[in-house]
Amino acid sequence: MTTSRPVLAAFLTAALTFGALLGAVAPAPAAEYEFTLQSFLPAQSTVPAKIIDVWADRIERESGGRIRITRYPSMQLGGKPPELLDQVADGVIDMTWTVVGYTPGRFPSTEVFELPFMADDAGVASGAFWKMLEGGIAAREFSEFKVLGGWVHGPGVIHSDRPVRVPADLQGMKIRGASRLVNALLKELGATPVGMPVPAVPEALSRGVIDGTTIPWEVTPSLKIADLVHNHTEFTGPMLYTVTFVLVMNKERYAALPDDLKQVIDRNSGLEFSVFAGTTQEAYDAPAREIALKAGNNIITLDSAQSALWARAAAPVRTAWIAQMKARGIDGQALIAQARALMAAGN
Repeated sequence: MTTSRPVLAAFLTAALTFGALLGAVAPAPAAEYEFTLQSFLPAQSTVPAKIIDVWADRIERESGGRIRITRYPSMQLGGKPPELLDQVADGVIDMTWTVVGYTPGRFPSTEVFELPFMADDAGVASGAFWKMLEGGIAAREFSEFKVLGGWVHGPGVIHSDRPVRVPADLQGMKIRGASRLVNALLKELGATPVGMPVPAVPEALSRGVIDGTTIPWEVTPSLKIADLVHNHTEFTGPMLYTVTFVLVMNKERYAALPDDLKQVIDRNSGLEFSVFAGTTQEAYDAPAREIALKAGNNIITLDSAQSALWARAAAPVRTAWIAQMKARGIDGQALIAQARALMAAGN
């Protein structure tokens, strides 16, 4: 499957015109197939508003109104973010978008893209991630689901209550980690990692449960991070880290669709959609960063030499991960080589 630039452009155009479409669409008649899609972020956040809504609305339109996907942000149907994948597998909900790492160790091969200083570009890495999902990871580790998309976000940033310039500055700090591997990275660098889903971060910061958090810029506005902490550390070159996401559907609900509607979903999912999703998330880093700048916050941009110091300090995380994968019968070094080759080839 190769990336179609016209299809990717159509996704981007849909994202830009989504607001206008809302005002123009008349009330829809009853759909033949109605699906629920639950996720954990507020409706106005980047992924629900600029990615999931664009994707779901395209499917509804192209199905001629025969499919309806009702979206429930902020866990409105109940449960906690780490339960989302099981909710889909068990048929409690029909679809979800979620962080793969909210269920640590369950999908080990996906962690290759979460290794420190592994990825450079969210769109390119998302394309590589999808190709590896399609090439065997999905069948091996996501056999309970119909996988519709897989992507990563833009560069991970450290947002903290005091400045962080070198790894030693993390000593004694409690930092929320975005996944198992990010927690391992933080521990290796001297911080005390604290695992929690991203919706819990604002309260944890305001109560002093944590001293900082690792998240990309784009999600900070919906969490009011620039109001809660005033120091932000970003890196030059490869990303400190990124996190993998999947969009999945209950296998039985997908299988029950007629072939023409399966084609509608398939046509709007897969490689092009995954690249669109990763590219879109990274595109919203800049306006979110601007909010922190306008607030007068301290943005520390480490240059390439300073970033390389962090990469050297983080190297044991990769070594340990390869050993952990070997213990599970997985060739971690081969996954790294494959991911690098796909990212070097681009989309």
